[in-house]
Amino acid sequence: MTSTTSAAANTASPASTEPAAGDGTTAGRGFPSAVQRAGRVNGLDGLRTLAVAVVLVYHVRPGLLPGGSVGVDVFFTISGFVITRLLLAEYARTGTVGLSAFYRRRWRRLVPALFALCAVVAVLALTTSLRGFDGSLLAVGLAATFVVNIVRAVQPGVYSDVTGPLAHTWSLGVEEQFYLIWPPVMILLLRRLRARTVLIATAVLCVLPVLWRFSLWAPDAAHRVYNGTDTRADQLLAGALVAVVLARLPAGDPRLERFRLWAGRLAWPALGALALVAWQVPITGTSGWWTPVWYTVGFLAVAVVSATLVAGLELRPRGTLSRVLSLAPLSWTGRNLSYGMYLWHYPIARLLGLLGVDTWQLPATAALTVVAALISYYAIERPFLRRGRKKVPAPAAVPAPAAAT
Repeated sequence: MTSTTSAAANTASPASTEPAAGDGTTAGRGFPSAVQRAGRVNGLDGLRTLAVAVVLVYHVRPGLLPGGSVGVDVFFTISGFVITRLLLAEYARTGTVGLSAFYRRRWRRLVPALFALCAVVAVLALTTSLRGFDGSLLAVGLAATFVVNIVRAVQPGVYSDVTGPLAHTWSLGVEEQFYLIWPPVMILLLRRLRARTVLIATAVLCVLPVLWRFSLWAPDAAHRVYNGTDTRADQLLAGALVAVVLARLPAGDPRLERFRLWAGRLAWPALGALALVAWQVPITGTSGWWTPVWYTVGFLAVAVVSATLVAGLELRPRGTLSRVLSLAPLSWTGRNLSYGMYLWHYPIARLLGLLGVDTWQLPATAALTVVAALISYYAIERPFLRRGRKKVPAPAAVPAPAAAT
């Protein structure tokens, strides 16, 4: 795979008044707002904090939040949005997308911290007889290679313990596999299609996983549908679609103003709907007629709600909800600790359970998770990111996926 991709060729017909995606003579190459909207959104960082907190509670006390795995869906949509926005910003600014640099940034952001977790689990597996950690070397190998979701997808019955204390890394597998596929696909679309058609193609791709889930669905296919990158891609692509739409609309466009108005109005209801799902809707497990509904159209419905919330936070940074989620404790935690909190909360909760901590397991897990995430951030993640910036200036911070169930 080459490190850079050349600017797209102009494929517009002579009669077309819209430039092709690769027409370098047009500002933004068909995406006039891509560069202006390439920075961080503090409200999204705050949303990450809420999402990882929901997932943590769900894993420790599922009875409190039976639908808490919806936090994973939210993270998928955020990740699709941010990654696509970064790709579009680089393309609009330079006419190229450096895939090698993109993947190097991904590696520095995700892999060192994950390897540290895997090393700790491996030490526990080799030096202790803890029932939940013995035999976990295979789980370490699966997590370190981002294939836990594939292993879980082929298990038709109750999940085996082969992935052990690292079972939660299935969602990292989904995101990393998506990141391997989506940037080259995005580049191909940018090179071959006009910018407007890129938007339409992204919308069509959002629908395909839903049709695929309908074709796959059977009572024994729940794990296949839940863990597959192909069956969850619409949740990431929903965020990608928001990024493409916003990049296409220049400042002052009446359509952008209508979008901003409605996204702002719907942001609070969207957050409320997600909170209601987390509080009342059982997503995993057997739930009668509800399971096939959720596992087919439900994933897309949550993605649409999450994308609406993402758009509201992006377009209304001074709105009440954005200001609340941008509060320093929330935004700083989401920006710097959410990935580490996600990595460490599940094995910590498992370890405390094995040690007999019950009544205080939730607060103890939360406290130890924050401590572990702080150590991970200051001792591992930040040094690797700084080292990368010294070698080559990165256009923007690359987000880390920070939830799984």
